[in-house]
Amino acid sequence: AAAMDVNEEAMAANKRAFLDFLDQDVGKGVYMQAVRDMVQSKRHRLTIGMDDLRNHNLDLARRVIRSPGEFMQPASDAVTEVARNLDPKFLKEGERVLVGFTGPFGFHRVTPRDLMSSFIGTMVCVEGIVTKCSLVRPKVVKSVHYCPATAAFMSREYRDITSFVGLPTGSVYPTRDENGNLLVTEYGMCQYKDHQTLSMQEVPENAAPGQLPRTVDVIVEDDLVDCCKPGDRVSIVGLYKALPGKSKGSVSGVFRTVLIANNVSLLNKEANAPVYTREDLKRMKEISRRNDTFDLLGNSLAPSIYGHIWIKKAVVLLMLGGVEKNLKNGTHLRGDINMMMVGDPSVAKSQLLRAVMNIAPLAISTTGRGSSGVGLTAAVTSDQETGKLLKVVHTLMFGFCTSSNQMPVSRGKKA
Repeated sequence: AAAMDVNEEAMAANKRAFLDFLDQDVGKGVYMQAVRDMVQSKRHRLTIGMDDLRNHNLDLARRVIRSPGEFMQPASDAVTEVARNLDPKFLKEGERVLVGFTGPFGFHRVTPRDLMSSFIGTMVCVEGIVTKCSLVRPKVVKSVHYCPATAAFMSREYRDITSFVGLPTGSVYPTRDENGNLLVTEYGMCQYKDHQTLSMQEVPENAAPGQLPRTVDVIVEDDLVDCCKPGDRVSIVGLYKALPGKSKGSVSGVFRTVLIANNVSLLNKEANAPVYTREDLKRMKEISRRNDTFDLLGNSLAPSIYGHIWIKKAVVLLMLGGVEKNLKNGTHLRGDINMMMVGDPSVAKSQLLRAVMNIAPLAISTTGRGSSGVGLTAAVTSDQETGKLLKVVHTLMFGFCTSSNQMPVSRGKKA
């Protein structure tokens, strides 16, 4: 009980510190205006700049980065209280305003390769490229149960590794109450939130030469789901946590680490909507008037690799030819690019494709059995999260039978 009192006192003190920050608002009323804009646009997340927090209270900013688990909930409580005072009808019962952080993080701004054990439990800003996004699944926050025998309702809240208050709870619905009466779950009255996991890889141009890129798993929830797609270069701010590994019978001291995100910002906004200056357009028109434009493009791809001009031209055509089309009759033509490069060892096959990584903004580097082996046949893979077996049929551009029991699949017809 004494420990709980101390914990509640610390939470209340941290909440007061954030209320002081929002009240004084070093940035000349910026955050109060941001809360008003958030209420008007019906969003539920306020982004706080670390620079503003440092200008207000340097010690508070340092503590937020070193032990964010103690401050995320009080910060959310403070912003929720301010939003309720501005508009009592903005939040429904049980709803909260979430908090995200942005700005310079000093040596806590890292890549997936730099994430070591010293960062566990702290807030970090990780930059990289998203390689995989899971499906958005609902996660139960609160379940409501009805007892037919006593005609009474009871509710239960659920917490897991992503929550900042209290210990994690079990994930099984209760089936009987304290007296042994059967309970019926009222699914329509339960509360859920969106949950998604991302896999983020270090940016290929910053990766150590000759080494495979490192990855980190990221958990995003609520309004952050579906804010990025595979191929996007992102900067994710979050709490770096360790999860106990699932050891089969043996005691293992190796823990799995995840990043619980509170802010996701895109670094390559120009990739989706490029901005061209007048100088850029002028150069494009000059090159388009030349008679040797195709040769120029071919020679400009990976100029450090001698020769292979026809292969370079083919790669250029593939890069510029993947255009997605939606016809008037509803037909959808995919713009995905497939390429099979065959050659002797050490003739710069991989280096040519790595050169494409530096040009195409949404390119993803994959390697190994998973990317090459599944191309020839229909592959059966397992989903990491659900454990279910998925049958994936890959469309082939080129294929040949390697044995009698493997049949290439092309456009849905038997080859």
